[in-house]
Amino acid sequence: MRLIATCPEETQPALVLELERLVAKDLEPGFRAVSFDASDELFYALHLKLRTASRILRVIKEVPAKSPAMLYSQARRIRWNELFDGRHGFMVESLGADADSGGIAQKQVITQVREGIRYVFERAEGHAPPVDLEEPRVVVVAHQAQGRCMLSLDTSGKSLHKRGYRESGHPAPLKETLAAAILLLAGYDGTQPFLDPMCGSGTLAIEAAMMAVNKAPRIHRKKGEFYFEWLKSFDRELWRATQDRVRAEKLEAPPAPVVASDIRAEYVAMAQRSALKARVEKYMTFGTGRFQDAVPPAEHGLIVTNLPYGERIGGNEGDIRQLYEEVGDTLKQKFSGWNAAILAAAASPYKAIGLKPSRSIALMNGSIPCKLLLFELYAGSRQPRAQAPAP
Repeated sequence: MRLIATCPEETQPALVLELERLVAKDLEPGFRAVSFDASDELFYALHLKLRTASRILRVIKEVPAKSPAMLYSQARRIRWNELFDGRHGFMVESLGADADSGGIAQKQVITQVREGIRYVFERAEGHAPPVDLEEPRVVVVAHQAQGRCMLSLDTSGKSLHKRGYRESGHPAPLKETLAAAILLLAGYDGTQPFLDPMCGSGTLAIEAAMMAVNKAPRIHRKKGEFYFEWLKSFDRELWRATQDRVRAEKLEAPPAPVVASDIRAEYVAMAQRSALKARVEKYMTFGTGRFQDAVPPAEHGLIVTNLPYGERIGGNEGDIRQLYEEVGDTLKQKFSGWNAAILAAAASPYKAIGLKPSRSIALMNGSIPCKLLLFELYAGSRQPRAQAPAP
């Protein structure tokens, strides 16, 4: 089948890397998405395993859609009654171009596809499925562009970033899919010692622990929460076999330590509770302390952290700059031989770290433009701090 996995545009390279490792075929990157081919078994496995995708769509058909009437006519030609049970509530979403850019208005797209679906059911079964905008079992996605419309079924259900473990209460939590993308972009594969010395609510470290033991991030989703379970093509026996196989792939212990700490004890406690809900707490080591006092848990490894900024740190710009300078000094003095990946707001004084990144990747943390700074901390490097230019 042809599938589409969606993601933020800037994390698409991480999603492509994941799909390649999971042996998806005929990958085609697009805007905020990657399309690809998958077998039935891989289709089920991806819903459990993909760490960086927001959503998975199963392509039904691409049709011409130069006018509302044409779209309605094309929607009527698809045997929707063979795809899902008419007793299930459904809804239609519209993505892509709108009337202002030469396309069909999104409300019209929704109306024409919805009525085309209802027409098919009425002709075939004598009744139309109910429209349910609150808790639908079936979601049809209509993506229009350049006079054509791609009709797909959302098979993932609630967003794939919702792993079910995150505690509320931290002022600036990372979305789980972004944390996983950061780890992949930093080169983490679960075999290196890992440290997050500013762990906050613990998302980076928890995602690292799941990668380290090869734990599928959505293996604990409840029955019926994936939308593919409500389609007529659902193969319950294959789904159960896939779940069993994915569970069996999990390791008994991580190959290397996964360590998380923070200066605030309440955040460490929050991270521990989230790790317990994710069922990886026993694979992690937690501590309380300053970044400046962090001790490398091994001779080599990867340090990944989300530097505080704005309301997370308070104080004036001088205080923030001093913290960033101390972060750079700590990396040079204590972590030679390690690699580091630091997420910092683009508006923060990140250049005060005083180290030249081997690579800088633009990312969005919610609405905040950020930089993912990748550093190689060569062993024996004790060069004096360079004068940090203004950010």
